Amino acid sequence: MPKNPTQRRRDKMARVLQHRQPDLTLVLANIHDPHNVSAIYRSCDAFGVESVHLYYTDTAFPLLGRKSSASARKWVATRRHRDKEELQAALSGMQILVTDCTPTARPLRSWDFTKPTAIILGNEHSGVAPELASIATGELYIPMYGMIQSFNVSVAAAIILAEASRQREAAGFYEQMRYTQEAYEAKLADWLER
Repeated sequence: MPKNPTQRRRDKMARVLQHRQPDLTLVLANIHDPHNVSAIYRSCDAFGVESVHLYYTDTAFPLLGRKSSASARKWVATRRHRDKEELQAALSGMQILVTDCTPTARPLRSWDFTKPTAIILGNEHSGVAPELASIATGELYIPMYGMIQSFNVSVAAAIILAEASRQREAAGFYEQMRYTQEAYEAKLADWLER
């Protein structure tokens, strides 16, 4: 007997939750462009990122278009932080990487993304703020071989998450549920109410 629409919806949610990576996250730091923020949320959902951290201290969080971001933001949790200390506490136990092109930055593929990891992405004009660079355990850059030496922030986010996903898939992280059974059931119940 074919499944009814409610059962198909529940099965899809269960399948998606079983692939979520609660110990992989992005920090959006004062990113101005709403199209970039929307695209980042879509990439997070696609690669199984459970939540995004927002650090908006010198600009308002952009007004996002309903069509481009609403569905992704519905399934990716948002955590807002008022200051560096609050953000740092939320990321406790994770390697915290910032995107940067300093002489000490290491290429993307040299990082181990099977560790609990948070990647801080700075805004389009000034990059990652110095106060956030101070909490980082490392800096990463995406190797480029053309005339232009920077990616759009949403493209950079997708490239970084694709590499993290590649490593985690090779390690079997998407084959085993990353939640406790209790946390999984609570999240599924929450999603079913949306």
